[in-house]
Amino acid sequence: MYDLMIIGGGPAGYVAAERAGHNGLSVIMFEKKALGGVCLNEGCIPSKTLLYGAKIYENALHGDKYGVYGENIRFDYAKMVARKNKVVRKLVAGVDSKMKVNHVTVVKGEAIIQPPASNGIEVTCNSEKYAATNLLICTGSEAAVPPIPGLEQVGDIILTNREILDLKELPASLVIIGGGVIGMEFASLYTSLGSKVTVVEMLPEILGPNDTEISAMLRDIFTKKGIEFHLQAKVVKVEGHTVIFEKDGQTSTVEGEKILISVGRRAVTKGFGLENLNVELDRGGIKVDEKMKTNVANVYAAGDVTGFSQLAHTAMREGEVVVNNLTGKEDRMRYNAIPGVVYTNPEVAGVGETEESATAKGIAFKVSKLPMAYAGRFVAENEGGNGLCKVLIGEKYGEVIGVHMLGNPCSEMIYGACMAIEQEMTLEEMKKVVIPHPTVSEIFKEVIFTL
Repeated sequence: MYDLMIIGGGPAGYVAAERAGHNGLSVIMFEKKALGGVCLNEGCIPSKTLLYGAKIYENALHGDKYGVYGENIRFDYAKMVARKNKVVRKLVAGVDSKMKVNHVTVVKGEAIIQPPASNGIEVTCNSEKYAATNLLICTGSEAAVPPIPGLEQVGDIILTNREILDLKELPASLVIIGGGVIGMEFASLYTSLGSKVTVVEMLPEILGPNDTEISAMLRDIFTKKGIEFHLQAKVVKVEGHTVIFEKDGQTSTVEGEKILISVGRRAVTKGFGLENLNVELDRGGIKVDEKMKTNVANVYAAGDVTGFSQLAHTAMREGEVVVNNLTGKEDRMRYNAIPGVVYTNPEVAGVGETEESATAKGIAFKVSKLPMAYAGRFVAENEGGNGLCKVLIGEKYGEVIGVHMLGNPCSEMIYGACMAIEQEMTLEEMKKVVIPHPTVSEIFKEVIFTL
């Protein structure tokens, strides 16, 4: 009998397993594919590895702006993919090592939850039966494939984030159905490497709930790079390499050597016996409270399977909340300071309320924004580039409620804004924080001193 049984070895699962093992709990974790889950094997890490290679190539092409010249600048896509695979293998091995160090039993195979028994919670895997006092479900999510005629056969022309990462050759042209975060990252990758990229998006702007002004700025930058956008366009059919969509009452087509489906992800709630526990679902995911508890005693869920904040760092924190409460440390999950990053070139990062979300919630706020060029380090390292930093301050208490940025390297800066929001820092408290000079992060103080 284990203290904690975990189904799924992704960010929520392996972080929870590590923390639980470190705190002396006996832990068993089941993973049917590879440790690290989608994020490490089919998402976050492989895509960012390729994106970094593309960024190096793009910077080399434009090195003349910095007085650096090169001849015959080229890339080897197959080698970029091989490096991506090497990085993934190394990090998967790292996760495996962490499990061993923290005495976590890892079982490779498909776990199936059994009907309730008197001897704790039971699952079967590889014809063996296992039992534990507590169960944590971390089965993650999978790419959503909409019921559009022509999208039934995924794997050759039609791709999801999984298949596109395994391409051995660069497609000459790519049509992306969906202009969200994943779609924009692949758009950035392939346009940087020379593919003709077209994006078809149903909404009026790319990047969904992100700050609208910054999303529009990124789209403008991408348009100048050659990406073609069709907004407020509904895909109605796909025939071979042709995507057929409707916009303003007119039917149009666009063709691509490959077609990427990027319309979101759905929680994996089937195929592992969840129905045997009568766990309550909500909007396609497992319903949990602020301690990640389900409606069934001693059963928890964390990560994408909850269908709420489908981000690896959210999943990690949710796993920590579960373990903290199991080990006597009162904890609860908060979602007001969850950062969102788009690893495009240039990057987008944001946390907290946007102008749109604050207005919709009736939150009174003040907003200030400045171009990234107000930070000397940004000017030194981004010749001809621009960007934006926007800070929202709540009028009632004067606290930071949102920060949104466009420009490199905002993915490495946003954590400071996360801490400010999590700690409910006020504008006056932020003004007293010393930020090193010269850094791009100084843009925070430049913006808040205008308020």
